[in-house]
Amino acid sequence: MSPRRVTLADVAKAAGVSRTTASLVLSGRGRELRISQDVEQRVLRAAEELQYRPNIVSVGLRTGISRTIGFVSDTVATSRLAGDMIKGALEAARERGFMLFIGETEGDAELERLLLQAMHDRQVDGLVLASMFTRTITVPKAVTAAPTPLPAVLLNALPDRPTPLPAVLPDEIEAGRHAARVLLDAGHRDGVYLIGAGPGPGDVPQESVAAAERLAGIHEALGEAGVTVAGARTCPDWLPEYGLAATRDLLRTVRPRALICFNDRIAMGAYQALDDFGLKVPADVSVVSFDDHPLASWVRPRLTTVALPHYELGRKAVDVLFAEIERDRADAGRPGRVHRVPMPVRARESVARPPVAEPLG
Repeated sequence: MSPRRVTLADVAKAAGVSRTTASLVLSGRGRELRISQDVEQRVLRAAEELQYRPNIVSVGLRTGISRTIGFVSDTVATSRLAGDMIKGALEAARERGFMLFIGETEGDAELERLLLQAMHDRQVDGLVLASMFTRTITVPKAVTAAPTPLPAVLLNALPDRPTPLPAVLPDEIEAGRHAARVLLDAGHRDGVYLIGAGPGPGDVPQESVAAAERLAGIHEALGEAGVTVAGARTCPDWLPEYGLAATRDLLRTVRPRALICFNDRIAMGAYQALDDFGLKVPADVSVVSFDDHPLASWVRPRLTTVALPHYELGRKAVDVLFAEIERDRADAGRPGRVHRVPMPVRARESVARPPVAEPLG
């Protein structure tokens, strides 16, 4: 049998005061209503000795605040890679005394509808609607529907039409610039090829926001330095086998000086293709990539990559959500702001200065 929960009445009895007085002290209003310091200390001491905790459900019914947040995603919680988004969100919520309710839709629209309904039924104070990969989504009506839509934030997702919801995204355009600058700083000016997407803005996997933005950033940084992409090979999916096939196809016609791979799994395939052709990383070909997948530290030489900041994305989403909860609802119709989280470079061993051309004769 579980022990009986300590009530406010128990605290009041132990302190020798009324239940109302105990409630005022524990809600922080004792001084405001001129309750003596002696009485205040008696109440606080009794609450500590009895290990009193307020009934959150009762407080929520009285104040309209449940101190909970709903986190609904496609596959974030079950992904080992993006799980740090959950960790960041959990810690940011816990620091404010809030709990996180987590639900996974697995891409099922009906399951998503039921989860959002469950979050509403539990009277969460706000919602984070998250995606495993940066993509454009149709915001469910349950999130924006009148009469009183919940404060909500899109995480790793952009709406497919104007919405007042803010969005939190990795700064993929700046990440593309970072990757290009890594090669430029190492002295690369020619022979730079792309594996995974490009060379043109339309040469990207369908619905891949990350591909389009990374490609734009790469072209911007190289263009500012007067360097052009020498060529590219697209991949139908960003997996090692496609990186292997694309790089092999490239190596049959040219010998690159540097590769920018659009994620670390593609880079893993590129490493294998380079080895098959007797080329060494980075002595013969430099390689830079994106995501900071665990394999970036496992391959040899270790891969220089631009990291996806999963933990920081989760924290930022909760920070933005609390700003939404606290802001004036009168301006709720304004377009949602897009918040970009920096993607840092993880400099390792896969980039070097280009080989010096041997003199003729």
